Amino acid sequence: MLNRKYIIALKSIWLKEINRFLRIWVQTLVPPAITMTLYFVIFGNLIGQRIGEMEGFSYMAFIVPGLIMMSVITNSYSNVASSFFSAKMQHNIEELLVAPVPNYIIIWGYIGGAVARGLMVGFIVTLVSLFFVDLKIYNLLILISSVLCTSILFAIAGLLNAIFAKTFDDISIIPTFVLTPLTYLGGVFYSISLLPDFWQGISHFNPVFYMINAFRYGFLGISDVPIGWSFAVIFTFIIVGYSLVSILLKKGVGIRS
Repeated sequence: MLNRKYIIALKSIWLKEINRFLRIWVQTLVPPAITMTLYFVIFGNLIGQRIGEMEGFSYMAFIVPGLIMMSVITNSYSNVASSFFSAKMQHNIEELLVAPVPNYIIIWGYIGGAVARGLMVGFIVTLVSLFFVDLKIYNLLILISSVLCTSILFAIAGLLNAIFAKTFDDISIIPTFVLTPLTYLGGVFYSISLLPDFWQGISHFNPVFYMINAFRYGFLGISDVPIGWSFAVIFTFIIVGYSLVSILLKKGVGIRS
């Protein structure tokens, strides 16, 4: 059972993070909706009509889960990366670190804010997708579990980036050169069954591939890998990432040095 003052601290960080991205909602919530609408129009309607069906579903229905997950990943990551780095550069983070609350409260406070933004953007993109395709839900539990766990994972990844970053340019390097390629090559726009055997094997080393497949299974009931494997990969990365963040905060890496 959490101490009452810890609950207050956790709630305060959550509210601070949520208010932060809601104050600038035109910059945080609107752009993803516009970007995904363009994806739906170009890839779904225009190109999708030429492609036809994929895995027994219309191409639009096939790519929608991946596009929703892509928006959740990007926003969960960027929210905590920019927020924590700003707090670090403005020396506000020291006030949290010297406060009488454990580091895990700080970590979950930032994660909670990032998850809130990721899920909010995901919900908005889902609403937009309804104008283009009639979405059905195959397994609600897997759908919710996969998007929630993925959002937590990339919030942790964003926190790691913010801890090591020394300039604002360092915040954009990982999304540009790592996150974007992994997402696009994670099966958003295609099934890996279309790839040669060698590239199918390579795809299995991409963690985003498992997240998108788990989320797509929640909508369509299809996946390129067993669902158990997908969640095993996600949980493994969450545990490793969270443990690393805890150790770094305890040592003051990137903050006290």
